[in-house]
Amino acid sequence: GTPMKNKLEIVTSLLAVVALSSALNAFEPKKPVCLAPAKPGGGFDLTCRLVTNSILEAKLIDKPMLVNFMPGGVGAVAYNHVIGVRASDPDTIVAVSTGSALNLAQGKFGDHDENAVRWLAALGTDYGAVIVRADAKWNTLQELITDLKANPKEFALGSGGSIGSQDWFKAALIAKAAGIDPKEMKYVAFEGGGEALTALLGGHIQVYPGDIAEFSGQFDSGKYKVLAVLSDERLPGKFKDIPTAKEQGSDVVWNIWRGFYIAPNITDEQYNYWVDTITKLSNTEEFAKERELRGLFPFTKIGKDFDVFIKEEVKKYKQMAQEAGLTK
Repeated sequence: GTPMKNKLEIVTSLLAVVALSSALNAFEPKKPVCLAPAKPGGGFDLTCRLVTNSILEAKLIDKPMLVNFMPGGVGAVAYNHVIGVRASDPDTIVAVSTGSALNLAQGKFGDHDENAVRWLAALGTDYGAVIVRADAKWNTLQELITDLKANPKEFALGSGGSIGSQDWFKAALIAKAAGIDPKEMKYVAFEGGGEALTALLGGHIQVYPGDIAEFSGQFDSGKYKVLAVLSDERLPGKFKDIPTAKEQGSDVVWNIWRGFYIAPNITDEQYNYWVDTITKLSNTEEFAKERELRGLFPFTKIGKDFDVFIKEEVKKYKQMAQEAGLTK
């Protein structure tokens, strides 16, 4: 029986060689790219740089990861491009945010819904905040809500976004907490947060539903009061004394999360490569530093966790958009 034993040994060692070479040939991106569905300098650019700046430093890939730009329809052009043209491209991850999920919920991405891509990860968040002038008569969210309830038309809420945008939805949630129909509230749309803050100081609006990290530069100016932060728990550092809406009796939470999706037709091996790599990245000091630099709070959901999360988000927004009469 010796020849048989030798044959087995040869087969076994051949199998070992095959296993080794396939491990060596495991997927790695040839030209890793993060696609920002906007012009340079905005939130999607920032989202991409969270990864591209830290992934090489953390030695998780051995080639620079580029950022490419594809503006249009707050992510709609990129979404349709990835699904239509790059459906099997495993090298590109695409920046996504709460705003993208809102647009998906309102059918603004055309024929494609939230099941049309593979969801990769959320890697940080900002939170909504209810901001008023320092001399406003309200000191708590409940005082504001009581007044809104009594006179919905007397107070203007204003923010950097049109009807159906993130900022509008934050205002709508405050209105709902006051038991009024969002359509009944007085809402003024501005070009951006800076303009809304100026309007608040000028008395043109009384309430600004902003974002706490974005507002953080103004936080110590003494011109404003933050009545509530729209997070699950109090935020760390200089925001630790701001109560959440929840602890003031209004269950209003608003995450402005930032994340990524990837093309729909890549292989599981390719998808898992990115899930593993991003998981490793999220645990590095290089990444934590980058996230802090961008003024984001920790918020990490990767792979299946993120997939479940985003589908729940879209479902929630769909319901809110219908209730507000924005969609049928």
